[in-house]
Amino acid sequence: MFDKKKMEEIKQGRERWEQTTLPNWLKQSKERKDAFHNHSGMTINRVYTPEDIENLDYMLEIGFPGEYPFLRGVHATMYRGRLWTMRQFSGFGTAKQTNQRFKYLLKEGESGLSTAFDYPTIMGYDSDHPMALGEVGVCGVAIASLRDMETLFDGIPLDKVTTSMTINGPASTLLAMYIAVGDKQGVPRTQLGGTTQNDNLKEFFAQKLCIFPPKPSVKLTTDIIEYCARHLPKWNPVSISGYHIREAGATALQELAFTLYDGIAYVESTLQRGLKVDDFAHRLSFFFASHNDFFEEIAKFRAARRLWARIMKERFHAKNPRSMWMRMHIQTSGCTLTAQQPLNNIIRTTIQALAAVLGGAQSLHTNSYDEALCLPSEEAVRVALRTQQIIAHESGVAHTIDPLGGSYYMEALTNEMEEKAMDYINRIDDMGGAIVAIEKGFFQREIADSAYKYQREVDEKKRIIVGVNDYAIEEPECPIELLRVDPQVEKEQVAGLQKLKRERDNRKVKETLDKLHYSAEKDENLMPTIIEAVKAYATLGEITDVLRKVYGEYKELIVI
Repeated sequence: MFDKKKMEEIKQGRERWEQTTLPNWLKQSKERKDAFHNHSGMTINRVYTPEDIENLDYMLEIGFPGEYPFLRGVHATMYRGRLWTMRQFSGFGTAKQTNQRFKYLLKEGESGLSTAFDYPTIMGYDSDHPMALGEVGVCGVAIASLRDMETLFDGIPLDKVTTSMTINGPASTLLAMYIAVGDKQGVPRTQLGGTTQNDNLKEFFAQKLCIFPPKPSVKLTTDIIEYCARHLPKWNPVSISGYHIREAGATALQELAFTLYDGIAYVESTLQRGLKVDDFAHRLSFFFASHNDFFEEIAKFRAARRLWARIMKERFHAKNPRSMWMRMHIQTSGCTLTAQQPLNNIIRTTIQALAAVLGGAQSLHTNSYDEALCLPSEEAVRVALRTQQIIAHESGVAHTIDPLGGSYYMEALTNEMEEKAMDYINRIDDMGGAIVAIEKGFFQREIADSAYKYQREVDEKKRIIVGVNDYAIEEPECPIELLRVDPQVEKEQVAGLQKLKRERDNRKVKETLDKLHYSAEKDENLMPTIIEAVKAYATLGEITDVLRKVYGEYKELIVI
C-alpha cells in the first residue's frame, strides 16, 4: 500500500527524530513512569507511523463497509442509513412492574427491549421454590409461567418491537413462552424478532449460573438454533456472549478469543444436526463488553468482525456473505462502575458507549450511574439512554463510517488483537475444543490470573481508578436515592403462581411434562414439546426439573 522509497524516507525521519528532537524533550519533560500497555498486556508505542502497517493489504485486510472481511462494518451505509438499536437492559420485581418500565423506556425513545430476569428464573426455579426465597424479583423480573410472560408484554405488540432476553440454561422455556404470547397476539412466528442469549458455554467459566452439564447444555443451545432456522427466521437464537467473560475478569483479548471459540463450538454442533452453515449462520449474534481503554475496545470490535468473517469463510466454508457477518450488541461495563462518586460513572459510560459506536455496534446498552449501588432508578436509566441519544444526534460520529479506519495506531492494534486471539483459538483447538478446555479448567484459570493481575495493579496504584484509589473525597453515606424492591413483591408473585397451579388443567400439565421427559430421553429437539408444555401453563421450574432428571446437574470444577 505504501511506496518503498517513501517508506525509507519515513524510517530515516523517525530515526532522526528519535536521535535529535525526542532526547531534548525528554530532558526537559520526562515521560510519566506509567507502564504504557493496555489491559490485554500489549505494549503501546510512543508514536505510530506507516512503518507499523507497511505490509497491510488494504483490499484484503480492510476493504469497504458491507464487504468481506467486514472490518469497517457489516452494512454499507452503517449509521448514515440507520442508527444502532438503543436497547436498555431492564427488569425487576413482578412482570407488571417491568411492563411499566418497558413502556416508560419506549416512551423515552428506546428502540428495542432487553429483559433482565431474577436469579430463580435464571436458575430454572419457580418463585415458590425454597431456593428462590429472598431473591424473587430482586435482580430482574420474576417469570415462572406463561401467565407472567403475558403480563410482561401486555399492551406491547410483538410484531412492532424486538426483544432481547438474557437467559441461558432455561432459554428454551423462556423463548417458548414468548412464542406463545406472540401466538395469542396473532403475530405470525415468522414475524417475531429478537434474541435469546442462550450461550451456555460461557456460563461454565464466566457467569457461573449453570444448570446442566456442558454437553446437554450445548445440546439445548443447538435445539434453539435449529428450531429458529426452521420456524423463526427473524429471531437471533444465540447471542454469543463475551460480556460475562469480560466481567469475570478477562482481558479484552481473552474476551475476544474465548467468545469466538464458543461461536465455533455452536456452529460445529449445529452442523452435526445436518443443517448447512448458510441455513443458520446469518442469524448468529454476538454480545461484547466495552471498557475504559478506548482504543483497545475499538480495535477489539474491529478485529472481531474480521476474524469471524475469516473463520466462517475459511473454516466453515460459508458462501453467503451474511453468514460471515458479525452482528454485535455491546453493553458498557458494569464492573467498571464505582459506588464511590457514582456520578463519575456517567463519564465512564460515555467513553465506553462512544468506543462501541466507533467500533461499529448494531445495538447498544448503556449502564446507569447508580448500578454499583442498586437496580437503576428511572432518572439514572433516562441519563443512560440520553447518553446514547446525544452521541447519536449531537456528536457527529455517526456521519461517516469507521472514522478511525486507517489510523496507524488503530490498524496496528487491530492486527495485533486479531493475531493474538488466533493464537488462543489454535491453543483451544489443540486441546480438543471448548468442552475439553472447560473440563481442564483452561478458561477458568486464564480469567482468574487476569483478574488477579488487574486487582493487584489497582491495589498497588499502578492503575488509577478515579475516586477509589486516588482522588477520593469524603462522601455522604447515601449520595443518591436508591431503588429498592419491596419485599411484598415476593409474596404477590408466590401467591399468583400458587393460584395458577390450582386453577390450571393439571392433568394436561402432567401429560405435556411426561411427553417432554420422553423427548429428552430420545434426544429430540425439545422446542416443540416445551412450547406445548408452556401453553398448558406448566411452569418454568416444572419443565427444568424434568430436564434435571434426564441430564443431571452441573457440579462446579475446582480450579487450582
